[in-house]
Formats: sequence, structure tokens, C-alpha cells
Amino acid sequence: MNKIYPSAAKALEGIVQDGQLLAVGGFGLCGIPEALIDALRDSGAKNLTAISNNAGVDGFGLGKLLETRQIKKMISSYVGENKEFERQYLAGELELEFTPQGTLAEKLRAGGAGIPAFFTKTGVGTIVADGKELREFDGETYVMERALVPDVALVKAHRADKSGNLQFRFTARNFNPAVAMAGKITVVEVEEIVETGDIAPDQVHLPGIYVHRIVLNATPEKRIEKRTITEKAGV
Repeated sequence: MNKIYPSAAKALEGIVQDGQLLAVGGFGLCGIPEALIDALRDSGAKNLTAISNNAGVDGFGLGKLLETRQIKKMISSYVGENKEFERQYLAGELELEFTPQGTLAEKLRAGGAGIPAFFTKTGVGTIVADGKELREFDGETYVMERALVPDVALVKAHRADKSGNLQFRFTARNFNPAVAMAGKITVVEVEEIVETGDIAPDQVHLPGIYVHRIVLNATPEKRIEKRTITEKAGV
């Protein structure tokens, strides 16, 4: 089965539609599928619910889809540097399901593992637990959280072979493996595609069974969210 598509637009063709639940890998601007986000914007799909740690920044990453009003709801743990995200939420124009970061990661991991729900202490006694089932284990109170299983998952990896086995690079791994595992259909943007077998089995970070479509983006922008430099002493 050929998993490689000639462009990000072709990779999303026939699987993206209005009203879907989508998950997007990345943390800040690190490890985001830039080309797939652009293709999603260009698809015109609207009323989307997006699962992502955050929504990029103004004018980049998922911030582009906020500007075009294609996202109706965010499930995320951080508003952060995105002023348009903040503005839309405070103005009542965007729904937001604020989720503790570890809980968000586990919701995706559980979804990929076929676990429908789990209990955690995080959020007990706060509005995070409002309306959710509470249960005691060993004298401690836990809140039940439902897993997330997105219709489509958009992922960034460093390298893929033609069977879809993936390697991630350093901290760009972040949410990407969990997002890839959780998606009913997973589309991966990579910087390099190699022959099946060229990645040593012990170096495969995510097996190709989770990957349905692959697109090459050999020269991503990789914008730095906040550039910090150290000045040379005496200058």
C-alpha cells in the first residue's frame, strides 16, 4: 500500500471535512506540521474542534486557522503567546476546553491504546472536575477523564520509511507520537523519506501501523517562538 502523497493538499484530500475533531502535534512551534496546517487552512474546512497543546502564535501554526475562523473549539492546555486565541476566547467567539497538560497527553495516549477513560488526581477540587465522575481509590479522590480519539491526526516527524515507520528529532517528539496513535486517520509530514528497512528496528520511535499517509516537506520554516541569545562578555 502506497502511503506517500505528492503534496500536503493531496494528503488531506478526501479525509478532511467540516465539523471534525482533529489533533495536531507540536509544542509551541516545536514539531508542528507546518505544511499540513497550511493545507488544512486552504481546504476551507470549518467548525473544527482542534486538540493541541496550544494554538501556535499569531499568524503561524494553528494561529492561521484561528485567523480564518475555521476552528470553533480548542482542546488545549495553554493559550500562551497567541493574542488572537486569547481575544476570541474572552470575546465568546471560541470555545475552549482547558485541560491540564499531563491529562491532555494521557487522553491522547489512552485513545491510541483503546482505553476509553481513566482516573487522575489532577484537577480534583477545581473547575476541571466539574460535572465529571469522582471516585475514591486507597483513600484518595480521583476524577474520571475520557480519552480522545480524533477523526484526523496531523503529525510532524523527522524521518519516515515508505511503510510509515517514524523517527522524531529531539524535543520535536513532544505530543506527536500520542497524536499519531490516537487518530483514526493519521497524516504525517516528514523532512526525509527512506526505503523500508533503512531505519533500524531499534531506532523506530513509532511503528508504521499507526500511519496512513505521508507527505515530504524537506525545508520547513521551523520558526523560533522566542529567540534568546547570550551576549559575549566584554562586548
